[in-house]
Amino acid sequence: MVKDCAGYTYGQLESSHPSRDSEDHYREYLQLKATVESLQRSQRHILGEELVSLGTKDLEQLENQLDESLKLIRLKKNQSIADQLSELKMKEEMLEETNRALRIKLQETDAVLPSSTWEAGEQSGLPPHQQQETAEPHCRNNPLQMSCGGVMEIDDRPSAVASSSGNVNGLMSRPGWMI
Repeated sequence: MVKDCAGYTYGQLESSHPSRDSEDHYREYLQLKATVESLQRSQRHILGEELVSLGTKDLEQLENQLDESLKLIRLKKNQSIADQLSELKMKEEMLEETNRALRIKLQETDAVLPSSTWEAGEQSGLPPHQQQETAEPHCRNNPLQMSCGGVMEIDDRPSAVASSSGNVNGLMSRPGWMI
C-alpha cells in the first residue's frame, strides 16, 4: 500500500487483471481478423476471382447471392424511376395550371385593353406584320432596298434576285443607273 500526502492509500494493481483484459482483446482481435478475411474472400468470389477453389454448392450459393443482389438493385432503380416520374407529373400539372392561369389573364387583358394594331388588323383581316407589306408595296420591289419602315429587308426569292442582278431570263441587261 502506498500513502500520499493527503493520507489516502492506494492499492497496487493486480497483475492478473491486465492479462485477462489483454487476452479478451486478443480473442476479439482474432475473431475480427477471421471475419475480415472471410469477407475479403467472399468479395473476391463475388468479383469472380479465386473461383477454382469453390465447390458446386458454393458456386450455387454465390449465384443465388448475386441474383438476390441484382433483384435488389433493380428494385431500387425502378423505385427511383417511379419517384422521378411522379415528381415530373406533379411539375407538369403545376405548369399546366400556371399556363391556364396565364391564358385567362391574357384573355382578360385583351378584353379590357384591345390593342390599336390588332383593331386595325381586324378591319383589314390581316395580321399586323402583313398589313405594312400590303400598305406599301413599292418598298418591296428591290430585295436589297431599305423598307419604308427604315429596316433593311433582304428578299431571297429567285425572281427578285435575278432582277436585281440585271439577269432577266438568262440575258444580261444593264441596270437603270448605267444608262
